[in-house]
Amino acid sequence: MDFKIAVLPGDGIGPEVTTEGVKVLEAVGRAFGHNFTLEHGDVGGISIDKHGVALLPEVRDLTQAVDGVLFGAVGGPKWDDPDATVRPEDAILQLRSHMGVFANIRPVKVNSWLADSSSLKPEVLEGVDMVVVRELTGGLYYAEPKARHETPQGWTAVDTMRYSEAEIERILRVGFELARSRQGRLASVDKANVLECSRLWRQVATQLGEEYSDVELSHVLVDSCAMQLIQRPAQFDVIVSENTFGDILTDEASMLAASMGVLPSASLSEVPVTGKRTLGLYEPIHGTAPDIAGQGIANPIGSILSVAMMARYSLGLTKEAASVERAVDQVLANGSRTADIAVAGTKTVSTTEMGDLITAAISG
Repeated sequence: MDFKIAVLPGDGIGPEVTTEGVKVLEAVGRAFGHNFTLEHGDVGGISIDKHGVALLPEVRDLTQAVDGVLFGAVGGPKWDDPDATVRPEDAILQLRSHMGVFANIRPVKVNSWLADSSSLKPEVLEGVDMVVVRELTGGLYYAEPKARHETPQGWTAVDTMRYSEAEIERILRVGFELARSRQGRLASVDKANVLECSRLWRQVATQLGEEYSDVELSHVLVDSCAMQLIQRPAQFDVIVSENTFGDILTDEASMLAASMGVLPSASLSEVPVTGKRTLGLYEPIHGTAPDIAGQGIANPIGSILSVAMMARYSLGLTKEAASVERAVDQVLANGSRTADIAVAGTKTVSTTEMGDLITAAISG
Protein backbone atom coordinates (compact mmCIF):
# COMPACT_ATOMS: atom_id res chain seq x y z
CA MET A 1 0.00 0.00 0.00
CA ASP A 2 1.05 3.59 -0.60
CA PHE A 3 0.88 6.28 2.07
CA LYS A 4 1.87 9.93 2.29
CA ILE A 5 3.29 11.14 5.61
CA ALA A 6 4.09 14.70 6.70
CA VAL A 7 7.29 14.89 8.76
CA LEU A 8 7.61 18.03 10.90
CA PRO A 9 10.73 17.66 13.10
CA GLY A 10 10.77 21.11 14.71
CA ASP A 11 13.45 22.23 17.17
CA GLY A 12 15.96 20.91 19.71
CA ILE A 13 16.00 17.12 19.82
CA GLY A 14 12.91 17.01 17.60
CA PRO A 15 14.90 16.38 14.39
CA GLU A 16 17.09 13.76 16.09
CA VAL A 17 14.28 11.59 17.41
CA THR A 18 12.07 12.11 14.34
CA THR A 19 14.89 10.83 12.12
CA GLU A 20 14.81 7.56 14.04
CA GLY A 21 11.02 7.39 13.82
CA VAL A 22 11.25 7.77 10.05
CA LYS A 23 13.94 5.10 9.94
CA VAL A 24 11.59 2.66 11.67
CA LEU A 25 8.69 3.66 9.42
CA GLU A 26 10.77 2.87 6.35
CA ALA A 27 11.77 -0.47 7.89
CA VAL A 28 8.07 -1.27 8.29
CA GLY A 29 7.61 -0.46 4.62
CA ARG A 30 10.34 -2.90 3.60
CA ALA A 31 9.12 -5.66 5.92
CA PHE A 32 5.44 -5.43 4.97
CA GLY A 33 5.58 -4.17 1.38
CA HIS A 34 4.34 -0.60 1.89
CA ASN A 35 5.58 2.60 0.31
CA PHE A 36 5.79 5.78 2.38
CA THR A 37 6.18 9.11 0.61
CA LEU A 38 7.53 11.67 3.05
CA GLU A 39 6.72 15.39 2.89
CA HIS A 40 8.98 17.48 5.16
CA GLY A 41 8.19 20.90 6.60
CA ASP A 42 9.61 23.45 9.04
CA VAL A 43 7.66 24.22 12.22
CA GLY A 44 8.36 26.17 15.38
CA GLY A 45 11.56 28.10 16.02
CA ILE A 46 13.31 26.95 12.87
CA SER A 47 10.36 28.24 10.84
CA ILE A 48 10.48 31.57 12.67
CA ASP A 49 14.19 31.89 11.82
CA LYS A 50 13.66 30.99 8.17
CA HIS A 51 10.26 32.46 7.40
CA GLY A 52 9.28 34.79 10.25
CA VAL A 53 6.32 32.65 11.31
CA ALA A 54 6.00 29.46 13.35
CA LEU A 55 3.89 27.73 10.71
CA LEU A 56 3.69 28.56 7.01
CA PRO A 57 0.24 28.24 5.41
CA GLU A 58 1.57 25.65 2.95
CA VAL A 59 2.92 23.50 5.79
CA ARG A 60 -0.38 23.84 7.66
CA ASP A 61 -2.33 22.84 4.57
CA LEU A 62 0.01 19.90 3.94
CA THR A 63 -1.42 18.19 6.99
CA GLN A 64 -4.78 17.89 5.25
CA ALA A 65 -3.26 16.19 2.20
CA VAL A 66 -1.49 13.30 3.94
CA ASP A 67 -2.40 10.09 5.74
CA GLY A 68 -0.62 10.98 8.97
CA VAL A 69 1.63 13.60 10.56
CA LEU A 70 4.82 12.78 12.48
CA PHE A 71 5.78 15.72 14.69
CA GLY A 72 8.92 16.34 16.75
CA ALA A 73 8.90 19.21 19.25
CA VAL A 74 9.03 23.00 19.14
CA GLY A 75 10.52 25.76 21.26
CA GLY A 76 13.68 26.60 23.13
CA PRO A 77 15.51 29.39 24.99
CA LYS A 78 16.36 31.19 21.75
CA TRP A 79 12.68 32.08 21.24
CA ASP A 80 11.62 32.49 24.89
CA ASP A 81 11.22 36.28 24.89
CA PRO A 82 7.89 36.87 26.74
CA ASP A 83 7.31 39.98 24.63
CA ALA A 84 7.65 38.12 21.33
CA THR A 85 4.62 38.36 19.06
CA VAL A 86 5.48 35.05 17.40
CA ARG A 87 6.34 31.97 19.43
CA PRO A 88 7.37 28.43 18.33
CA GLU A 89 4.45 26.91 20.25
CA ASP A 90 2.07 28.76 17.92
CA ALA A 91 2.84 26.04 15.37
CA ILE A 92 1.45 23.12 17.36
CA LEU A 93 -1.56 25.09 18.58
CA GLN A 94 -2.41 26.13 15.02
CA LEU A 95 -1.93 22.58 13.71
CA ARG A 96 -4.22 21.08 16.32
CA SER A 97 -6.91 23.60 15.55
CA HIS A 98 -6.52 23.34 11.77
CA MET A 99 -6.54 19.54 11.78
CA GLY A 100 -9.39 19.35 14.27
CA VAL A 101 -7.44 16.89 16.42
CA PHE A 102 -9.25 17.41 19.70
CA ALA A 103 -8.30 14.16 21.48
CA ASN A 104 -4.77 13.52 22.70
CA ILE A 105 -4.22 9.85 23.54
CA ARG A 106 -1.24 9.07 25.75
CA PRO A 107 -0.72 5.43 26.77
CA VAL A 108 1.33 4.93 29.93
CA LYS A 109 2.45 1.35 30.42
CA VAL A 110 5.35 0.36 32.62
CA ASN A 111 7.64 -1.88 30.62
CA SER A 112 8.92 -4.63 32.91
CA TRP A 113 12.42 -4.07 31.56
CA LEU A 114 12.33 -0.44 32.71
CA ALA A 115 10.92 -0.86 36.22
CA ASP A 116 14.36 -0.31 37.74
CA SER A 117 14.82 2.89 35.72
CA SER A 118 11.91 4.66 37.40
CA SER A 119 12.34 6.85 40.47
CA LEU A 120 9.38 5.02 42.07
CA LYS A 121 9.52 1.69 43.85
CA PRO A 122 8.90 -1.33 41.57
CA GLU A 123 6.01 -2.51 43.75
CA VAL A 124 4.22 0.82 43.18
CA LEU A 125 4.58 0.40 39.41
CA GLU A 126 3.39 -3.19 39.22
CA GLY A 127 0.42 -3.50 36.89
CA VAL A 128 0.47 0.10 35.61
CA ASP A 129 -1.25 0.17 32.21
CA MET A 130 -3.36 3.25 31.56
CA VAL A 131 -4.38 5.68 28.86
CA VAL A 132 -4.70 9.40 29.52
CA VAL A 133 -7.08 11.28 27.22
CA ARG A 134 -6.51 15.04 27.10
CA GLU A 135 -8.82 17.53 25.41
CA LEU A 136 -6.63 19.50 22.99
CA THR A 137 -8.45 22.36 21.30
CA GLY A 138 -10.33 24.17 24.07
CA GLY A 139 -9.88 25.63 27.52
CA LEU A 140 -7.17 28.00 28.70
CA TYR A 141 -4.90 27.49 25.72
CA TYR A 142 -7.43 28.69 23.16
CA ALA A 143 -10.29 30.67 24.69
CA GLU A 144 -10.51 34.45 24.49
CA PRO A 145 -9.94 36.96 26.00
CA LYS A 146 -6.23 36.30 26.43
CA ALA A 147 -4.14 39.39 27.00
CA ARG A 148 -1.88 41.52 29.20
CA HIS A 149 -2.67 45.13 30.10
CA GLU A 150 -0.74 47.87 31.82
CA THR A 151 -2.79 49.75 34.42
CA PRO A 152 -1.96 52.54 36.89
CA GLN A 153 -1.58 49.79 39.51
CA GLY A 154 0.75 47.69 37.34
CA TRP A 155 0.40 44.97 34.76
CA THR A 156 -2.54 42.58 34.72
CA ALA A 157 -3.02 39.45 32.66
CA VAL A 158 -6.03 37.35 31.76
CA ASP A 159 -6.51 33.87 30.34
CA THR A 160 -9.94 32.38 29.83
CA MET A 161 -11.12 28.85 30.43
CA ARG A 162 -14.17 28.14 28.33
CA TYR A 163 -15.83 24.88 27.29
CA SER A 164 -19.09 24.10 25.58
CA GLU A 165 -21.22 21.09 26.37
CA ALA A 166 -20.47 19.68 22.90
CA GLU A 167 -16.70 19.96 23.38
CA ILE A 168 -16.89 18.20 26.72
CA GLU A 169 -19.14 15.44 25.45
CA ARG A 170 -16.97 14.55 22.47
CA ILE A 171 -13.77 14.15 24.53
CA LEU A 172 -15.58 12.23 27.25
CA ARG A 173 -16.99 9.92 24.60
CA VAL A 174 -13.43 9.13 23.49
CA GLY A 175 -12.63 8.23 27.09
CA PHE A 176 -15.74 6.06 27.51
CA GLU A 177 -15.10 4.20 24.24
CA LEU A 178 -11.47 3.51 25.15
CA ALA A 179 -12.50 2.32 28.62
CA ARG A 180 -15.14 0.05 27.07
CA SER A 181 -12.43 -1.59 24.93
CA ARG A 182 -10.04 -1.97 27.89
CA GLN A 183 -10.79 -2.70 31.55
CA GLY A 184 -14.04 -0.74 31.71
CA ARG A 185 -12.97 1.99 34.15
CA LEU A 186 -13.00 5.72 33.42
CA ALA A 187 -11.71 8.42 35.77
CA SER A 188 -13.07 11.82 34.79
CA VAL A 189 -10.79 14.53 36.15
CA ASP A 190 -12.08 17.99 37.07
CA LYS A 191 -11.96 20.73 39.70
CA ALA A 192 -15.71 20.87 40.28
CA ASN A 193 -15.34 22.22 43.80
CA VAL A 194 -13.97 25.50 42.38
CA LEU A 195 -14.45 25.92 38.62
CA GLU A 196 -17.70 26.40 36.68
CA CYS A 197 -16.18 24.70 33.64
CA SER A 198 -15.50 21.66 35.81
CA ARG A 199 -19.04 21.65 37.18
CA LEU A 200 -20.35 21.51 33.63
CA TRP A 201 -17.74 18.83 32.85
CA ARG A 202 -18.93 16.67 35.75
CA GLN A 203 -22.57 17.16 34.78
CA VAL A 204 -21.91 16.03 31.20
CA ALA A 205 -19.79 13.09 32.39
CA THR A 206 -22.55 11.92 34.70
CA GLN A 207 -25.18 12.15 31.97
CA LEU A 208 -23.00 10.36 29.42
CA GLY A 209 -22.19 7.70 31.98
CA GLU A 210 -25.82 6.59 31.85
CA GLU A 211 -25.32 5.73 28.17
CA TYR A 212 -22.18 3.75 29.02
CA SER A 213 -23.59 1.71 31.88
CA ASP A 214 -20.95 -0.98 31.26
CA VAL A 215 -18.18 1.48 32.16
CA GLU A 216 -17.41 2.25 35.80
CA LEU A 217 -17.24 6.06 36.01
CA SER A 218 -15.49 7.90 38.82
CA HIS A 219 -15.07 11.65 39.32
CA VAL A 220 -11.61 12.65 40.56
CA LEU A 221 -10.47 16.15 41.52
CA VAL A 222 -7.30 17.02 39.65
CA ASP A 223 -5.18 17.54 42.76
CA SER A 224 -6.30 14.18 44.13
CA CYS A 225 -5.56 12.55 40.77
CA ALA A 226 -2.02 13.97 40.82
CA MET A 227 -1.47 12.42 44.26
CA GLN A 228 -3.00 9.07 43.34
CA LEU A 229 -0.87 8.80 40.20
CA ILE A 230 2.13 8.53 42.50
CA GLN A 231 0.52 6.61 45.38
CA ARG A 232 -1.55 3.97 43.53
CA PRO A 233 -1.15 4.40 39.76
CA ALA A 234 -2.26 0.85 38.91
CA GLN A 235 -5.85 1.71 39.90
CA PHE A 236 -6.29 3.77 36.72
CA ASP A 237 -7.46 2.38 33.40
CA VAL A 238 -8.51 5.45 31.38
CA ILE A 239 -8.22 9.03 32.60
CA VAL A 240 -9.93 11.88 30.72
CA SER A 241 -9.41 15.56 31.42
CA GLU A 242 -9.57 19.05 29.99
CA ASN A 243 -6.60 20.65 28.26
CA THR A 244 -4.53 22.21 31.05
CA PHE A 245 -5.07 19.44 33.59
CA GLY A 246 -4.22 16.84 30.97
CA ASP A 247 -1.03 18.63 29.97
CA ILE A 248 0.24 18.53 33.55
CA LEU A 249 -1.01 15.06 34.50
CA THR A 250 0.44 13.36 31.42
CA ASP A 251 3.89 14.74 32.14
CA GLU A 252 3.58 13.48 35.71
CA ALA A 253 2.38 10.07 34.52
CA SER A 254 5.37 9.81 32.18
CA MET A 255 7.62 9.39 35.21
CA LEU A 256 5.88 6.12 35.97
CA ALA A 257 7.37 4.76 32.76
CA ALA A 258 10.90 5.87 33.75
CA SER A 259 11.30 8.73 31.28
CA MET A 260 9.32 11.12 29.10
CA GLY A 261 11.55 9.87 26.30
CA VAL A 262 9.76 6.53 26.00
CA LEU A 263 6.16 7.72 25.74
CA PRO A 264 4.27 8.39 22.50
CA SER A 265 1.05 10.23 21.82
CA ALA A 266 -1.66 10.45 19.19
CA SER A 267 -3.79 13.53 18.58
CA LEU A 268 -6.94 12.43 16.78
CA SER A 269 -9.93 14.01 15.10
CA GLU A 270 -12.42 11.35 16.21
CA VAL A 271 -12.91 8.38 18.49
CA PRO A 272 -10.07 5.91 17.79
CA VAL A 273 -11.13 2.55 16.42
CA THR A 274 -8.48 -0.07 15.73
CA GLY A 275 -8.38 -0.83 12.01
CA LYS A 276 -10.27 2.34 11.04
CA ARG A 277 -8.19 5.12 9.50
CA THR A 278 -8.55 8.56 11.05
CA LEU A 279 -6.61 11.79 10.69
CA GLY A 280 -3.97 12.16 13.37
CA LEU A 281 -0.84 13.96 14.52
CA TYR A 282 1.74 11.82 16.30
CA GLU A 283 4.53 13.00 18.58
CA PRO A 284 6.58 11.95 21.59
CA ILE A 285 5.35 13.68 24.72
CA HIS A 286 8.70 15.27 25.56
CA GLY A 287 9.78 18.77 24.61
CA THR A 288 12.80 20.04 22.71
CA ALA A 289 15.31 19.35 25.55
CA PRO A 290 17.74 22.05 24.36
CA ASP A 291 20.27 21.06 27.06
CA ILE A 292 20.98 17.78 25.25
CA ALA A 293 20.19 18.74 21.65
CA GLY A 294 22.90 17.81 19.19
CA GLN A 295 24.66 15.43 21.59
CA GLY A 296 23.19 12.22 20.18
CA ILE A 297 21.88 11.05 23.54
CA ALA A 298 18.14 11.75 23.22
CA ASN A 299 15.77 8.81 23.58
CA PRO A 300 13.95 8.13 20.27
CA ILE A 301 11.57 5.49 21.64
CA GLY A 302 8.73 7.98 22.16
CA SER A 303 8.94 8.99 18.51
CA ILE A 304 9.24 5.39 17.36
CA LEU A 305 6.20 4.30 19.38
CA SER A 306 4.35 7.32 17.97
CA VAL A 307 5.01 5.79 14.56
CA ALA A 308 3.38 2.60 15.85
CA MET A 309 0.32 4.59 16.96
CA MET A 310 0.18 6.28 13.54
CA ALA A 311 0.28 2.88 11.85
CA ARG A 312 -2.59 1.67 14.03
CA TYR A 313 -4.92 4.67 13.96
CA SER A 314 -4.21 6.64 10.79
CA LEU A 315 -2.93 3.97 8.42
CA GLY A 316 -5.02 1.01 9.56
CA LEU A 317 -1.90 -1.16 9.87
CA THR A 318 -2.43 -3.06 13.10
CA LYS A 319 0.07 -5.87 12.43
CA GLU A 320 2.72 -3.35 11.51
CA ALA A 321 2.08 -1.35 14.67
CA ALA A 322 2.45 -4.48 16.79
CA SER A 323 5.72 -5.28 15.00
CA VAL A 324 7.19 -1.93 16.01
CA GLU A 325 6.09 -2.38 19.62
CA ARG A 326 7.61 -5.87 19.73
CA ALA A 327 10.86 -4.54 18.30
CA VAL A 328 11.08 -1.92 21.06
CA ASP A 329 10.40 -4.56 23.72
CA GLN A 330 13.03 -6.85 22.22
CA VAL A 331 15.74 -4.20 22.23
CA LEU A 332 14.96 -3.21 25.82
CA ALA A 333 14.89 -6.85 26.88
CA ASN A 334 18.38 -7.23 25.42
CA GLY A 335 19.64 -4.50 27.73
CA SER A 336 20.20 -1.54 25.43
CA ARG A 337 19.34 1.86 26.90
CA THR A 338 19.73 5.52 26.08
CA ALA A 339 21.24 7.64 28.84
CA ASP A 340 17.92 8.69 30.38
CA ILE A 341 16.90 5.11 31.20
CA ALA A 342 20.31 3.47 31.72
CA VAL A 343 20.98 1.63 34.98
CA ALA A 344 23.72 -0.67 36.20
CA GLY A 345 24.05 -3.74 34.01
CA THR A 346 22.63 -2.17 30.86
CA LYS A 347 24.41 -0.94 27.75
CA THR A 348 24.14 2.78 27.03
CA VAL A 349 23.63 3.56 23.34
CA SER A 350 23.20 6.74 21.33
CA THR A 351 20.04 8.04 19.71
CA THR A 352 21.08 6.65 16.34
CA GLU A 353 22.20 3.32 17.75
CA MET A 354 18.86 2.83 19.52
CA GLY A 355 17.06 3.58 16.27
CA ASP A 356 19.27 1.15 14.39
CA LEU A 357 18.67 -1.64 16.91
CA ILE A 358 14.90 -1.23 16.78
CA THR A 359 14.95 -0.98 13.00
CA ALA A 360 16.88 -4.24 12.78
CA ALA A 361 14.31 -5.95 15.01
CA ILE A 362 11.35 -5.09 12.74
CA SER A 363 9.97 -8.20 11.07
CA GLY A 364 6.97 -8.93 8.88
